[in-house]
Parts: sequence; structure tokens; C-alpha cells
Amino acid sequence: MAGRRSKEAFEGADVNHVDRASDLAVQWRKSSRSAQGSECVEVGGTAEFTAVRDSKAPAGPALLLAPSVFGSFVGSVKSGRFDLS
Repeated sequence: MAGRRSKEAFEGADVNHVDRASDLAVQWRKSSRSAQGSECVEVGGTAEFTAVRDSKAPAGPALLLAPSVFGSFVGSVKSGRFDLS
């Protein structure tokens, strides 16, 4: 199923992808900290997954993350785990 994944295709995996993010029926949003025109990602989701895509390529691929995986990632970011300094 290129370009679109069903809930069944996602079950049992913590991370998946689709080839065309624009095929997903989610409302995409950018971080409030993103400047206009800057490089950033957008997120959208359902109860089954959180999708992440490049805002410059809205019809390109998207990662699909299980809610627990996305929650762990956000927690790690907030804790400073990925700080470069």
C-alpha cells in the first residue's frame, strides 16, 4: 500500500512511514516557536499515531510514531537530552 497506511499496517510497530504525507487525514500544525519561512517539521495525529513531516515538502514522506514513542521523544527534548551545548 504505497503512499497510505491503514491502522492495521501500523499495529505492532512503534515506527512506520507513508510515502505521501498529504494522503493522511490529519490536521497538520507547526510549533509556535517556528519562524515564518524557516526550516521546521509539522506534526499531526490520531489516536493510533502521531505523524511528522517536513514543512517544506507537505506531499513528501511522513514518519508515523506510536503515541508512546512520540511522548518519549518530546519528554527527551524537554529534558535537554538533545541539547548541543
